[in-house]
Amino acid sequence: MRIFPKRAWLVVLGLVLVMAVSACGGTTSTGSAASTPTTAPTTAPTPTAATTFTAQAPVSGKTTTILTNAQGLTLYYFTPDTASKTVCTGSCAQTWPPLLFTGTGKPTASTALPGEVEVYKNANGNQVIYNDHPLYTYSGDSAAGQTSGEGLFGKWFVATPDLAKNKP
Repeated sequence: MRIFPKRAWLVVLGLVLVMAVSACGGTTSTGSAASTPTTAPTTAPTPTAATTFTAQAPVSGKTTTILTNAQGLTLYYFTPDTASKTVCTGSCAQTWPPLLFTGTGKPTASTALPGEVEVYKNANGNQVIYNDHPLYTYSGDSAAGQTSGEGLFGKWFVATPDLAKNKP
């Protein structure tokens, strides 16, 4: 007697593989340069290369300019975080991998942004910060342009160039 049809096992296996790849995938930035955020970088990492990019993606049904990492994955911010207090660490950072800076000097953006791109050392390492908001990717996004983490738990939001600075 079969409990699951053959196709169901294939679907389950596929989901397990997607989760494994998402959990282990390279979601932190090494400062690689790329000409477009929707393709993987083809240039070797350099100390002054951009860590933050912009792209167009649907957010809550509206096409919006968003911040991405070098691989084109959407960057998010967590509302309880501030530049001086990072709340998403440990197991949270496994689901929401922080955008880390491993180069030298200062992280930069591929295009001019109205806000500041900086790096602060916190419990996650040298995390890239935009306008006092630590930046993260989401393990539920498996490709460039996905914004599945938008609004999760009422505390996770897509980072956009007009993200306001945290007030002290």
